[in-house]
Amino acid sequence: MFIAMNRFKVTKGSEEDFEKVWAERDSHLEEVPGFVEFRLLRGPEAEDHTLFASHTIWKDRAAFEAWTRSEAFRKAHAGAGDRKVLYLGHPQFEGFEVILEGR
Repeated sequence: MFIAMNRFKVTKGSEEDFEKVWAERDSHLEEVPGFVEFRLLRGPEAEDHTLFASHTIWKDRAAFEAWTRSEAFRKAHAGAGDRKVLYLGHPQFEGFEVILEGR
């Protein structure tokens, strides 16, 4: 399993707009083989931003990498540059291979 995360520093006061963009977007993830699950996480607040993270789970790293080269990826990210006003800097990507799993 592979977990892909993007961290966003959302400008104070833009949290609701940021959440709305994610709630209303068509991610096209269901079209991609190997996709397992998605979550949008809201984290701690700082003086100038609130931390958010998009969190997707994939069958493996190869499935995630195939997604990044797919037409579904291009569709899901169309117009993403128009929303940069909502956050500080570029999103920070982090990818993780799952080593242990449990409940």
